[in-house]
Amino acid sequence: MVYGHPAIAVPVTQVQAKAIVTANPRGTPGQVRVQAPNIDLDATLEELPQKDPLAAAIRGVLAELGIDRPPALTIRITSTIPLAAGLGSGAAVSVAAVRALSGFLGRPLPDERVSALAYVVEKIHHGTPSGIDNTVVTYARPVYFKRSSEMEGNPQIETLEVAKPFTIVIGDTGIPSPTAVTVGDVRKALQAEPMVYKQIFEAVEKIVRAGREAIENGHSEALGSLMDENQTLLREMGVSSAKLDMLVEAARAAGALGAKLSGGGRGGNMIAITDGEIAAEVARALEEAGATRTIITTVDKRR
Repeated sequence: MVYGHPAIAVPVTQVQAKAIVTANPRGTPGQVRVQAPNIDLDATLEELPQKDPLAAAIRGVLAELGIDRPPALTIRITSTIPLAAGLGSGAAVSVAAVRALSGFLGRPLPDERVSALAYVVEKIHHGTPSGIDNTVVTYARPVYFKRSSEMEGNPQIETLEVAKPFTIVIGDTGIPSPTAVTVGDVRKALQAEPMVYKQIFEAVEKIVRAGREAIENGHSEALGSLMDENQTLLREMGVSSAKLDMLVEAARAAGALGAKLSGGGRGGNMIAITDGEIAAEVARALEEAGATRTIITTVDKRR
């Protein structure tokens, strides 16, 4: 959530980004080669523009460690996370790159610095991001997150204790999720109708707080109902879409306890909470309703 209101996010471990750094003994000292086969990238750091997200992550690590001339190396980044789908693909890639590079250089960074550097890259991706993607990816646990209304300062981050495992089915609309555009549109709507959106944000905050209690007390059915309520409010905010609404309804009809859009909305993914026994059935229903991809993940005490 944005504008000083909280959000809850959980890690999706079935998809991930990976970064591997190797020394290049034959290379010129200071030369960093960046390879990302998923996006057909193979270039030196010098060849990449300042606003390139991968380059920004790498330069951020070097600046953080005070290294002007690193040993010649190659950093190769791969990802199985769908792009622009509300699953934090950019944040996952940044966190992987930051951790791999700082570790290779012998000075692994603590979680708070990893998240902070990834957030800088998130600004390139999304303009004014909430910071929740880089946070949940870094800590790899369910988190309760709240950032200041001005998007500055230290966010409130609390990891959540999962009292009872619950299963989430993710359905991909196949439509890119333009987070920066959506956030900008919501900001304009807020400026045009401040009282209306203030009431919506306050209602969402109550749902988030109740959702935290449901997770920490193992009440999956209550969590599902709260997700349904949240989806209604997100539609009122104008961040849902016909395809998202259709997948949400398909999940509910298949027996899901509740469902809502994920991420910036307008496209990307929706998520449904369900009993583990019928997760595959819910996934099939989503695919029959037009989901281009489904993912089943379980959130438990070990995450």
